[in-house]
Amino acid sequence: MARLKQILIIGSGEDHCSEPAYRAAYRIGVEVAKHGAVLISGGLGGVMEAASHGAKDAGGFTIGIIPYDDKSKGNAYCDVVIPTGLGYARDFLTAYSADAVIIVEGGVGTLIEAAAAYEKKIPLVALKGSGGTADRLAGTYLDDRKTEPVQAETSPEEAVKRALSLIESKAL
Repeated sequence: MARLKQILIIGSGEDHCSEPAYRAAYRIGVEVAKHGAVLISGGLGGVMEAASHGAKDAGGFTIGIIPYDDKSKGNAYCDVVIPTGLGYARDFLTAYSADAVIIVEGGVGTLIEAAAAYEKKIPLVALKGSGGTADRLAGTYLDDRKTEPVQAETSPEEAVKRALSLIESKAL
């Protein structure tokens, strides 16, 4: 039996998530579930909650890897909450758990996760137009080694399709 594809969504937390980013993340969650992939997130609010909510509404499976040591701090849409007690260091666990990463809006925590994924050559797709880190990284490389370009897509549906395509191309 083949392992399910794991897509990590990263982006703005509850304290600075815009309404358009929240709606886009919800749509990404729906699309991830429709394609039978597992949605992984940092398990908290904002983009993480929206994507988890969308995935659950579409019958998908969600995992939240939270920075706290208390499972109850995970959002209500996580099927599995993994409490790490690691703070921002948990960003490496989320990134390393992904087959591909989708970036929506975001700040410094998002940048940490993107950099961790980049270092491991995990494909990155930024939702261009969502703001923050996603817009800054879309269509770029994170360093001069140019090992893994940050792909840019302008719709949640296309971002998921691109992520899945990048996973498939790496599997060859």
